[in-house]
Amino acid sequence: MSNVELKPARVFEQFAKINQIPRPSKHEELMSEYLTNFGKEHGLDTQVDATGNVLIRKPATPGYENRKTVILQSHMDMVCDKLVDVDFDFHKDAIQTYVDGEWLRAKGTTLGADDGIGCAIELALLDSDDIEHGPIECVFTRDEETQLTGAIGMKSGFMTGQYLINLDSEDEGQLFVSCAGGRSTVATFDFVREEAPAGYFFMEASVKGLVGGHSGDDINKKRANAIKLLARFLYNVQAKTDLRIASFNSGKLHNAIPRDGKVVFAIPAADKETIKADFNVFVAQVEDEYHVTDTTMKFSLASTEATQVIPAQVGINIVLALQAVDNGVFAMCQDEALDWLVETSSNVAAVKTTDTQVEVLSSQRSNVMSNLDNMCNTVAAAYRLAGAKVMTTDGYPAWKMNPNSKLVDITVAAYRKLFGKDPKVLGIHAGLECGLFSERYPELDMVSFGPTLRYVHTPDERLLIPTVQMVWDHLLEILKNIPE
Repeated sequence: MSNVELKPARVFEQFAKINQIPRPSKHEELMSEYLTNFGKEHGLDTQVDATGNVLIRKPATPGYENRKTVILQSHMDMVCDKLVDVDFDFHKDAIQTYVDGEWLRAKGTTLGADDGIGCAIELALLDSDDIEHGPIECVFTRDEETQLTGAIGMKSGFMTGQYLINLDSEDEGQLFVSCAGGRSTVATFDFVREEAPAGYFFMEASVKGLVGGHSGDDINKKRANAIKLLARFLYNVQAKTDLRIASFNSGKLHNAIPRDGKVVFAIPAADKETIKADFNVFVAQVEDEYHVTDTTMKFSLASTEATQVIPAQVGINIVLALQAVDNGVFAMCQDEALDWLVETSSNVAAVKTTDTQVEVLSSQRSNVMSNLDNMCNTVAAAYRLAGAKVMTTDGYPAWKMNPNSKLVDITVAAYRKLFGKDPKVLGIHAGLECGLFSERYPELDMVSFGPTLRYVHTPDERLLIPTVQMVWDHLLEILKNIPE
């Protein structure tokens, strides 16, 4: 990776090193080892808690010893997604990056800037000897992207600072001071497979090339969901003929809008030409519906080998549930100042078929915890009516805005001084670890910001290079102005 136009060079050098390290969620051992060695090699107090979070303390520079301690926090894991036809092992291979205009991207995979660039900013600061700052604690949490295991498992007292800056936001010039809480709902349909009726024709319908995106940040962008599209087609087939499903697989991650998927099914051979014609009409309609957001979607319908199928009534119930279940924005914020912000949403995230089960994973989010309960109940009800077993996770809490935040005042003033304008102070519909920190550290004063990222949680993930310098400058200005 060339550093010619990647500034600040010290941050991008750290990011390049991080991208050599495999760090899928729940498999952050190599990253944890790297961070621990980094801290010790720099002679800094380095700790790892029982959950696997890493904390590196750096003393104040001369003249700043009496300042309050600032915690800088990012997560060490990354979402691992790739294009269907790319050969890549996230447990072994290094991310291959390239510069595309003003953007840094990866070749066919997620970039890992969520939140590798936050980690890189922290490491660049720890590595420096020419930056003025008070005492700092650099915290790197694990498994943020799947279950926030690191933040959930962190005991009070591990961090000791008074202020916390979370470096896991994705729009430069926006400061986040609250976030949504979230849970996941898992529905399981059990069955014993059987032979398809005689004279049935097997087909595979698939879709790929959808934009997808983050199920919090991007849920209001009207992007297509591969599961909902395929379920919609099956619902139409089911209304016309005797449909037998063999498998339905789509999506991988609870926090990503699924971009591709396929379903294998059987129908009476006499109906195959009708269904092929219907599929072409369906594709044309969907392409027209999503002609702004999803311009590269590719559908396919082809014959395939016969196999055992899911019993008819179970298959009917699965299709009915996936057609009925809520997906997308459920409610917008009622407060006039925040009426642009999604309050409550749900995302059908993954469908997985085994020999004996179809499992459907969805994620619910809300800034209002009672509405989060309601959203989870709404989704669970659709699956229970269809005969599924349903389990809802404990999830994570919302982070409520602190109207008297001293850190927000400092952060806004520093931004105004550097860039001659005010940043936007906002809430976010995505989940941030700050919600969990606020439970364990109720007195902690927090803010979240970061450089501009787009299409996170997808292989189109990209980092707007000039904004990294802006965030770096902003952070250093904040650190100079932390009070005693």
